Amino acid sequence: MATTTAAEPTRRDFIYIATGAAAAVGGALAAWPFIDQMNPSSAVLALASIEVDIASIQPGQSVTFKWRGHPLFVRRRTPKEIAEANGVALSDLKDPLARNANLAEDAPATDRNRSTKPEWLVLVGVCTHLGCTPTVSTPQVPQGEYGGWLCHCHGSQYDTAGRIRKGPAPENLAVPPYSFLSATRLKVG
Repeated sequence: MATTTAAEPTRRDFIYIATGAAAAVGGALAAWPFIDQMNPSSAVLALASIEVDIASIQPGQSVTFKWRGHPLFVRRRTPKEIAEANGVALSDLKDPLARNANLAEDAPATDRNRSTKPEWLVLVGVCTHLGCTPTVSTPQVPQGEYGGWLCHCHGSQYDTAGRIRKGPAPENLAVPPYSFLSATRLKVG
């Protein structure tokens, strides 16, 4: 039986290894600009969290701010709006999940799970159907049947808790991560 011994590395083996290593490093250096461009821009990072003064918002009024390039709805609800939202049975809702970044993913879409303080409702103002911006309902200009928001593009209607009630939108308006810094200051993000 013949014994085999490992062949001594040759100069050709070294050249193959060195060429492969140089190609791998060169490929990584060439790919880095493409990978790096996927990072959020400085403008997005600057808006990652905002503080909002809510002292001037009156009951029944909704104010729109900009957060992460999207509209942010902050609504000070009236006792009537809160009572209407609390009176809706979960079985009547198209989307039974709260979609609240401050709660567990499977939290039900009760009015209590849609806002931290019942008077204040904070929502990302992007329709969950095709990304349009719904318009807010006011006593002077009612929008839709539920007193909340109406997306005119395809007719999605949201109630006073931002829950989808009618139309093609599949989900409730999202509730972003937020906290109250004081009675008149809100931090989103």
